[in-house]
Amino acid sequence: MTVSYDTLLARITDPDGRAIPDPATGEVVGRVRFRPVADLDAAIARARAAQPAWAARGDEERVDLLLRAADAVEAATEPLAELLSREQGKPLNGPNARFEVGACVSWLRATAATPLPGETVVDDETAHAELRYRPLGVVGAIGPWNWPMMITIWQIAPALRMGNTAVVKPSEYTPLSVLALIEVLNHVLPQDILHAVAGAGELGARLAAHPGIDKLMFTGSTRTGQAVIRSSADTVKRLTLELGGNDAGIVLPDVDPKAIAHDLFWGAFINTGQTCAAMKRLYVHDDVYDDVCTALVQVASAMPMGRGLHEANVLGPLQNRQQFDIVARLVEAARAAGATVLTGGDPDRDAPGNFYPLTLVADVDNDNPLVTEEQFGPALPIIRYHEVEQAIAMANALDVGLGASVWSEDKAAARAVAERLEAGTVWINSHGGVHPMIPFGGVKKSGYGLEFGVEGLKSVAAPQVING
Repeated sequence: MTVSYDTLLARITDPDGRAIPDPATGEVVGRVRFRPVADLDAAIARARAAQPAWAARGDEERVDLLLRAADAVEAATEPLAELLSREQGKPLNGPNARFEVGACVSWLRATAATPLPGETVVDDETAHAELRYRPLGVVGAIGPWNWPMMITIWQIAPALRMGNTAVVKPSEYTPLSVLALIEVLNHVLPQDILHAVAGAGELGARLAAHPGIDKLMFTGSTRTGQAVIRSSADTVKRLTLELGGNDAGIVLPDVDPKAIAHDLFWGAFINTGQTCAAMKRLYVHDDVYDDVCTALVQVASAMPMGRGLHEANVLGPLQNRQQFDIVARLVEAARAAGATVLTGGDPDRDAPGNFYPLTLVADVDNDNPLVTEEQFGPALPIIRYHEVEQAIAMANALDVGLGASVWSEDKAAARAVAERLEAGTVWINSHGGVHPMIPFGGVKKSGYGLEFGVEGLKSVAAPQVING
């Protein structure tokens, strides 16, 4: 689908709708009409009516349509990336807006290419049993504002592949990006199998409680996830929840600080720190602590931050002022407790936009709020440890466990530590990278359920055993 930015924006905006600001400038990007619950109910009804015919098309035809949808998104990369940059704030370049649109394309294609054949589980003189996977019906998706397009694709691509229809409720902060993505997809997909309904939190609550939704996929905070669980209880609907994280990184004493500094930096500051599985607290052995801090400061000083539409920038503003205030509060709490701000802090509150400078905080206690609360922004606490057992205990002490990482030149030593960390994914010598074929999900209060690959397809399907 070849379309200009202005044309795409015009298709999704309502001149009487709510103004959506650019977090870098405060300028209005576009206007979206937030719809009432009745409109959501109507979308669910249409999706439900369309679902049997969609399932009846068969896997081969659904795969073909997903591949065509991927082509349409790829053809619209530039207008989608520009809209995403304006609305979310992330720069066009680096692991940001163009990267996110490209990830949408990759995940659509990978989801289409992933086989999920039936399985004969028993075949002998006693019994014959086959395991197959059937559509659930209608899948609801509630997405976040940090990676609005990519996470929407993570939710809806497997749902559609397995013969479900889908209804999406985008974040109130970034509805334009998701509406534009759905507009591009629906240029290819059959009518009514995919809907997006923008609105306030009441729509999310209705989606979670609605008897016409068979499965709900939610990415967001732990607190909202708990509300989703409560709202979904009466209908006993299936859930996949990717909730908050406060990922720990552990640096062992055998590393070369300069060699790992660049990867450490992006593990923490991808999307200006606004990533669930970004590294939010870094534990560094005393032997290399000062050198790691110095190397990180050097990398940070070379990273340009500014408006996303400027091609040179790789870091942008925080998406909303509420998140800006959270980061500022946590950094000040660390400073007040005696921590050392190596770089950053002290934002210019009078400047336009929600820009918070890259901030590295050393000599911070493990019980400081900057360590124990998820900052979700460009501020990284660096905690000193003396024994590996101490680092493992500190990393595991919180009630969340989305991801973690271990950094060492000795892969065996790193793996031994990784196996003891309470996290859904543990990376070695990197942090936060995801792959469409590698299952992803959290433990503890970071949620439950797996996404991606075969496990992701199974999560949006009903297993059925045919015995005999």
